[in-house]
Amino acid sequence: MSKETISQIKEHLQKINQLDDPYIQLISADSRKGVQTAIGQFKRRIIRQQEAQAAFKNRFKYEKHYWQSGCKYVAGMDEVGRGPLAGPVVTCAVILNADFNLVGVTDSKQLTRHERENLYLKIVDEAEEVSIAVNDAPVIDKLNIYAATQDAMIRAVNQLHHRPDHLIVDAVPLKINIPQTTLIKGDQKSISVAAASIVAKEYRDHLMRDYDYVYPGYGFAQNMGYGTKEHLMGLESLGATPIHRRSFNPVPKYLK
Repeated sequence: MSKETISQIKEHLQKINQLDDPYIQLISADSRKGVQTAIGQFKRRIIRQQEAQAAFKNRFKYEKHYWQSGCKYVAGMDEVGRGPLAGPVVTCAVILNADFNLVGVTDSKQLTRHERENLYLKIVDEAEEVSIAVNDAPVIDKLNIYAATQDAMIRAVNQLHHRPDHLIVDAVPLKINIPQTTLIKGDQKSISVAAASIVAKEYRDHLMRDYDYVYPGYGFAQNMGYGTKEHLMGLESLGATPIHRRSFNPVPKYLK
């Protein structure tokens, strides 16, 4: 039996990142229930980390393929805000390098608000380059949401200091003279698209929380402009705001 206390063993296990570490073999014969529980928790933690690392590497396969094909700059692109009744559509282009190692970067919809906020700051800090472009409600009404999204995506690309050699785009093909790969659910398949989705969502969510102060009564800080019950009740009692999309039903019913 190990002479260490259970607390000391737990502390030691926090410093180990390999299932085959000799220390595990050393303490495995310790019959104390607390030690065996700690070993089980350690193994589950390491397995989760290994699975996350493997998934991260898999989401980097498109970028690595294009880098190996001679592309120096590969930009991942995504958008947020095509469906809401109010607020802008926000698009983002992110260029990463081979040293990027934020394993937690994945589809923004799978992350908590706290996780997205932390990753947003780290992505902006660690990415080779990040570019954001926005089209507001009047532009959306003028062009239609699909065309407004494409327009903003193209501007995000053109604003980049480094001209991409290849684009990886989530679902929306772009009329731009750059080779591109369009992926359905790209934020689950490409790490740079996932990074772009996190940045775009955080940027838009902050905008909508600011709009909640300017236009109270619609619940923008919670629903981000989507047509929730609270939002529809606000439309019915207060009418439409300047950030509402006139071309989206049922907004026209509430124009004053």
